[in-house]
Amino acid sequence: MTDHVLIIDFGSQVTQLIARRVRESGVYCEVVPVQKAAEAMAKDKPTAIILSGGPDSVTSDDTPRAPELVFALKVPVLGICYGQMTLCAQLGGTVEGSDHREFGRAFVDVTEDCALFDGVWDKGAREQVWMSHGDRITTPPPGFTAVAVSEGAPFAVIADDTRRYYGLMFHPEVV
Repeated sequence: MTDHVLIIDFGSQVTQLIARRVRESGVYCEVVPVQKAAEAMAKDKPTAIILSGGPDSVTSDDTPRAPELVFALKVPVLGICYGQMTLCAQLGGTVEGSDHREFGRAFVDVTEDCALFDGVWDKGAREQVWMSHGDRITTPPPGFTAVAVSEGAPFAVIADDTRRYYGLMFHPEVV
């Protein structure tokens, strides 16, 4: 079976950079706008899904959400920035606007091991990342644990290894 990653675009300026990084790793991927994501998932059955960042805030009721099929497919899901926020909000966590915004270079401290970090980061590491956010998670969804923190984000990385769902406050595609 060939890996097929579907990137659901919530309007991030760097969604095509996410796709480039996935392709550079030798994995086939497609980018679809959130409005066409359910149709694309039903047609092609991806083996993993990435929820991109975007300019909106999930604290507003009229902003886009991931189609429920994302969670019904039982494939790995990675939420990046806004993607992490909608993942959290849709699965029962709490997101709120923050008075501490992070933009640009920041550091995350890896506090726990998780499958996402295998071979990449070790518990206790301090890693430089690229942040761009104004919202923050105050309560992760059931089943998730915080595995990395930053100065302004106590849930900079959340993980549910059982379901293979992960959320990143930062943009790993940006070097």
